[in-house]
Order: sequence, then C-alpha cells, then structure tokens
Amino acid sequence: MKIRILGNSVRLRLSQTEVQQILQKGQVKQTVKFGVKTHQQFHYSLQKANISTIQATYHANEICIRLPRTMADNWAESDQISLETHIPIHDEEQLRILVEKDFQCIDARQGEDESDLFPNPAETH
Repeated sequence: MKIRILGNSVRLRLSQTEVQQILQKGQVKQTVKFGVKTHQQFHYSLQKANISTIQATYHANEICIRLPRTMADNWAESDQISLETHIPIHDEEQLRILVEKDFQCIDARQGEDESDLFPNPAETH
C-alpha cells in the first residue's frame, strides 16, 4: 500500500493482494521506520469498520482510514477504481481522502515490481 500526502489530502493506493486482504481480513497496515537508533515509526492503515461514512484519524504516529464494510466489499469485488470523501476540518477546510486500486505504469520503471498491481485500463484499449 502506498501513501501520498499533500496538504489536506491523503491518498492510499492498493495492490491486488492488498485489496483482497481488505476483503478477507478487513485491514492492511504499513510501517515506515526512521533510523536504527531512534526506533521512530510512522504507521498507516486501511480498515473496514461498522460505520456509515469514510473516516480518518491520526493518533500515536498512525494515520488510520476506516471504510464502511459494505462500501469496502463492493469496491474490492468490482471494477470500481476509487473511493473518495471530503471530511470537514475547520471553517472551510476539508480533509480529502482517496483510496484507490494501484495500476501498472504504461511505461515500465526500472527497479519496480508491478506484478501485483492492477492492469492499466489505458493498455486494454
């Protein structure tokens, strides 16, 4: 699972295996470790939950995006590419959450294994 953060926007991109993991186990989690001596870590996860709308939290060095169970299952089992929401933060500000299936690049990139990514729809036309 890849994460991209830009301003008030969090984007998660999942491989085929990770989408299946959400469907079957209800959670995918990744950790970024910073340094041997500091033991500092940043975690990010995607989880299914008994909720009615997409939610996001940040606590104890972890970003957790939670999806309603039915929404997550429908997305995982279909050709639907993404799930998106905007969560009000303060005044006119919003947090944009985007969860999407990760596609293979049209042009191969050296050193990257894209074998578990979804086939790029642009290549099927």
